[in-house]
Amino acid sequence: MASGRASEDPDTEGGAPTEDGTATDPAPASPAVAAADAAGPASGETVRIDSWIWSVRLVKTRSMGATACRGGHVRVNGDRVKPAYAVRVGDEVRLRHAGQERIVVVKRLIRKRVGAPVAVQCYVDNSPPPLPREAVAPAGIRDRGTGRPTKRDRRDMERLRGLTGPGSGPAGATGPDATP
Repeated sequence: MASGRASEDPDTEGGAPTEDGTATDPAPASPAVAAADAAGPASGETVRIDSWIWSVRLVKTRSMGATACRGGHVRVNGDRVKPAYAVRVGDEVRLRHAGQERIVVVKRLIRKRVGAPVAVQCYVDNSPPPLPREAVAPAGIRDRGTGRPTKRDRRDMERLRGLTGPGSGPAGATGPDATP
């Protein structure tokens, strides 16, 4: 009962038939994929690493990406890179940002910033899961209106953070000037 139209033939679904009856490449599946293709570089062009990590939303601004590269917080395949490094598909990018390390593998090159659902399709995230909030020790939280911390408060906060030992300070002095 087929009328001979290409749209009814399951072999050619999604593309226009050619003379030999095979289908051409189908159109993009969604507008999001089309946006990623439009944001990609032309054939033979490269994408800078600072631009790519901004495009896939790993950093908030491109200048933050460039600063992270200059500071040594971005590594590609284990090597520290400059902001102008040309990233390629298959590269492993490690980014230390906001106290967390992100490990991603490049799947698609884009140079324009796209929406978050499209950006996630441009890399494979191999990052370790973030620590639960209970595991992160809170920094000394003080009550509102108590004023500046005293020297005693500061020593207590440093002791809690592990910056000084329990016997440091005047009470635990053991040097040659210490009085018995």
